[in-house]
Amino acid sequence: MALEIPKTSYTGKIKEVSLGKGDKAVTVGGESAYPFYLFEGEMPRLPRIAMEVWDCEPDDWPKAALEPFAGVTGDPVAWSKKCVDDYGAEMITLFLQSTDPNGLDRSAEEAAAVVKKVADAIDVPLIVWGTNNVDKDNDVLRTVAESCPDRRLIIGPVQEGNYKRIGAAAIGYNHTVVASSPIDINLAKQLNILLGNLGVPDKQIVIDPTVSGIGYGIEYAYSVMERMRMAGLTQHDDKLQSPIFCMLSKEVWKSKEAGLPDNELMMGDAKKRGIMMEAISAMTLLLAGGDVIMMRHPEAVKLVKEMLTDLTA
Repeated sequence: MALEIPKTSYTGKIKEVSLGKGDKAVTVGGESAYPFYLFEGEMPRLPRIAMEVWDCEPDDWPKAALEPFAGVTGDPVAWSKKCVDDYGAEMITLFLQSTDPNGLDRSAEEAAAVVKKVADAIDVPLIVWGTNNVDKDNDVLRTVAESCPDRRLIIGPVQEGNYKRIGAAAIGYNHTVVASSPIDINLAKQLNILLGNLGVPDKQIVIDPTVSGIGYGIEYAYSVMERMRMAGLTQHDDKLQSPIFCMLSKEVWKSKEAGLPDNELMMGDAKKRGIMMEAISAMTLLLAGGDVIMMRHPEAVKLVKEMLTDLTA
């Protein structure tokens, strides 16, 4: 007697959002079932991976994370091109780390000039990420949006404290916003409502629920993302039907375990350890419903792509 697998019928659907423009633009979303539940509904496309680039030389990255980008970490244009040309990056996330008021505190105009150079040098979608300082990001991201009016950037983090001005700039210059809230389903929904009331179309919104790596609360992030998917697919909550964006790499590689030297505390090879931590964290979040994952090490990216292929074979 053949085994008959019980199936659930979902009446909701995750919205489709187009990121970037031109031949290399990507579309995310469109799922009509839980992640990889291909026996119950459709998952019309695989999740996407964006590779991380900084606009200044990183001073706190472990050696293993720096090795693949030797010689280009001081030049965001060359770094971005290496990710695309050598490692097949589908998207680039440009961190405007130099604008941090507690660091180099570079101006919005300087940041915008760097973004424009990177945008002109690559043909894949470009995600521009601030420092999570509400006031500084308000100025920087708005200026960035104005400097690239025809590039369809993906801009974040957009938070409750600065959504009005950045959201208005996104509307005016046709960019996508990453609505970022601190690991809470209600806060995520509220921010999407605020952006919608402002006039930002659903097709220009993706959700950043704030995530973490393994060992640092990933189970809580997983739970929040899972509840978002449940609300969108089974409860018709249209404010939680946006694709989910996971800013992962920084969370993994800043952890103590990723930076410990070889065999310290009997933890084995440092390079392999960091790569595995990033890959396992990424797959965990993809199984929770992530549509875009931001990653750092090309070997970790390769592992995740292989696992995605196996899951959908």
